[in-house]
Amino acid sequence: MYDTILIPTDGSQVAQHAVEHAIDIATKYDANVHTLYVVDTGAMDVGLGTEQVDRLRQGQFGSMPEVRERAESATNAVVEAARASGYDLEVTEAITAGQPHRQIASYADEHDVDLIVMGSAGRGGIKRALLGSVAERTLRTTHLPVLVVDVHEQ
Repeated sequence: MYDTILIPTDGSQVAQHAVEHAIDIATKYDANVHTLYVVDTGAMDVGLGTEQVDRLRQGQFGSMPEVRERAESATNAVVEAARASGYDLEVTEAITAGQPHRQIASYADEHDVDLIVMGSAGRGGIKRALLGSVAERTLRTTHLPVLVVDVHEQ
């Protein structure tokens, strides 16, 4: 049923909880796992400039090592979770830039993803109310099943 599972991640606790669910599903279906970090160019500081944002969209993170480090840390956490599962899961890491929901849907289409597993939160407060969460927008953008994992504080 699920041969390829995509785990978009921002490295947050909510995303990590979604990783646990996705790894569990992947082990049950012997699925390949892809993990994707999207640099949200819409949330970048206006002072960055269009040239810098264009470089990010093209995947040129050389002049912004902190962005690459944050992205690699988030995707590496998925790789580590897969290793810790005790199963021989294949994990493909990817980093891109743009509007997260569009990049997630595009990546899923390009890589024949069968299921997207992601956390429910990322943006909060007024921005979330006005713009909608990445998870909500992903649900509206893709035709694939999307498992949205939420974590409520005890």
